[in-house]
Amino acid sequence: MGTSSGVGATERIHATYWLETGDDPLHAAEVIAGEQSSGTFLKLANETPELKARSGAVVEKLDVLGTSATPSLPGGMASKVYTQCKLELSWPIENIGPCLPNLMSTVAGNLFELRQVSGLRILDMQLPPSFAAAYPGPAFGMPGTRQLSGVAHGPLIGTIIKPSVGLNPAETAEQVQQLVDGGIDFIKDDELQADGPHCPFDERVTRVMRVVNEAAQKTGRKAMVAFNITGDLDQMKRRHDLVLAHGGTCVMVCLNSVGLVGVTELRKHSTLPLHAHRAGWGYLSRSPQLGWDFAAWQQIWRLAGVDHLHVNGLRNKFSDPDSVVVEAAQSVVKPLFKHQPMTVVPVFSSAQTGLQAHDTYAAVGSADLIVTAGGGIFGHPDGVAAGVTALRQAWDAAIEGTALTHYAQQHPELQRALTFW
Repeated sequence: MGTSSGVGATERIHATYWLETGDDPLHAAEVIAGEQSSGTFLKLANETPELKARSGAVVEKLDVLGTSATPSLPGGMASKVYTQCKLELSWPIENIGPCLPNLMSTVAGNLFELRQVSGLRILDMQLPPSFAAAYPGPAFGMPGTRQLSGVAHGPLIGTIIKPSVGLNPAETAEQVQQLVDGGIDFIKDDELQADGPHCPFDERVTRVMRVVNEAAQKTGRKAMVAFNITGDLDQMKRRHDLVLAHGGTCVMVCLNSVGLVGVTELRKHSTLPLHAHRAGWGYLSRSPQLGWDFAAWQQIWRLAGVDHLHVNGLRNKFSDPDSVVVEAAQSVVKPLFKHQPMTVVPVFSSAQTGLQAHDTYAAVGSADLIVTAGGGIFGHPDGVAAGVTALRQAWDAAIEGTALTHYAQQHPELQRALTFW
C-alpha cells in the first residue's frame, strides 16, 4: 500500500509476521495491507491516492527467508514455489483509535484467510503511546501481589487445588487447611473448577476463606487464593464481590473464555489482582505456521489489565520447549511503554517441582514470579507441609546459588523430595 514516507508524526501501529505465500511476496504483502485497511478486491474510484496515503496500511519491511515446494496450510493459491518471509506492516492510529478489540480485527483479522496466504503467524507488535493512555494496565503487578500475600522476597510458592474437579466445598476447604498450615503463599482453582452443582462457587469461597482468614489471624500473613470467577460478565462481577467480601485477595479468569471485553470490564470493576489463565493457548500457537507468538499476544492482556499471566514452565507436560517458555516469561516483564511499563507477574506451572528452580531463576534473572506445583507438593512422602517446605527450599538454594544436592544435606524436606521429584 505504499511506503511510510509522508505519514508525518502521526502514531502508527506496527505488527510483524512470518508469512508464507505462493504469490510474489511483495504483491502478497500489498494484498494483505490493502485487505486490512482501505483496499478491496477491486479498485474503487473513491480510494484516492490521498485516502490511501492517509488510511492505508504500509509495507514497512519484507525480508525473504526461504522457499519450499509445498504449502504449509491448505486452501491457498496453487504454486510451484512457496516463499517464506518476515513482514512488517503499519497502520495509522486514526483508522481505529486506541481500541483493543478493533486492534485485534486489524492485526489478526481476515488476513489469515486470504488465498495468497499459505502460512501466517503474528510475531510481535509495537503499539503507540495512545494505547497506554486509553488502558490502565495492571493495577497490582508484583508490588501489589507481594503486599497482599506478605511475601517480601523470593517467588510466591503456590499450588493448584487437586484433583482439578470432583471435590466438594468442604473437601476443598480441608485441602486448603493443609496448605495454609504448611505455609503456602498462593493457591489457585483449576481452570476447570467454576460453579458446578457439586462445588458451588459461593459455598466454596465461604468455606475456603474461613480457613484462610483463621490461619491469617494466627500467623499474621494471609495466603493468596485465586478463585476462578470465569463466567458471564455479571457473574464475574458478582463473584469478585463475594471474594472481596470474604476477605479474599485474588480472582482468576480464563482469558480465551471471557474475551477482551470481559477482561477490560472486569478490570474496571475489580479491586483485586486478576490472575490470568491462558487455557486454550495451544490452538492459537501450536502450529509454527499459523497463529500467534506469545510476545505479541501477551501485550493485549497486559493492556487490558491482568496482573498475573501464565507462561507454562520449564520441562513442562505440554508442547512448549524451554526456549519458548523462557521467551514468554521475559516478554511479560519487558516494558510495554517507556513511561508505563505495565509489567505483570509470570506464573510458572505444569509439572513443576524444585528441580526446575535453578534453571528458572537463571533464565528469568529474578524471583519476581509465582511458581505453582501440584504433584510436586502433594506427592511429598511426608505430607503437604513438607512438600511446600521442600519447594521453598529448592528456590532458596537457587537464589543462593547452591546446588540442590548440597543444600538438601541440611534440609530434610528437600532431601526427601529429591527421591520422588
